[in-house]
Amino acid sequence: MADTLDRLLARLEAPGKPARIVVWAHNIHQGDARATDQAVVGEVSIGQLMRERHPDEVFIVGFTTYTGSVRAASQWGGRDRIRRLRPALPGSWSARLHAVGMPAALWVFAQRHDLAEALSAPRPDRAVGVVYVPHDERASHYFNVSLSRQFDAVVHWDRSQAMASSKPPPSARPLT
Repeated sequence: MADTLDRLLARLEAPGKPARIVVWAHNIHQGDARATDQAVVGEVSIGQLMRERHPDEVFIVGFTTYTGSVRAASQWGGRDRIRRLRPALPGSWSARLHAVGMPAALWVFAQRHDLAEALSAPRPDRAVGVVYVPHDERASHYFNVSLSRQFDAVVHWDRSQAMASSKPPPSARPLT
């Protein structure tokens, strides 16, 4: 993915006009893996690779929520559906941002060294993607992160709402 982004940047650039790209991805992929448990097991992320390749040109925004709903499957390859998202675990970043008491907030760490320092300690935070396993949430969805090192800014919605899907496509008929 990082190589594809680099090729896209090169193709879109014009003399005197550097290209800009917005990439939408799950936090675990777009955040800088060096600030998470991913680094411990040798994993990298798009955010990390792009920061390494393009210093001072990448701005990463993460998203957190305390509770609400999510569209996900219960297992890989399973059918997705809207699921109730449990409240964030006590002590997690999402729980701490919930405790501030605002229904939504944008936390920008650039040039706010006091805020970046306050949100830099490694704490658990939730990552929900294609799969959500509420009965094993701690083991399946939480990993330790330094929020202000993983992201340049964080958007927190205290209560999320899963997107409704459109009707599934009609079943394909076999060719004869």
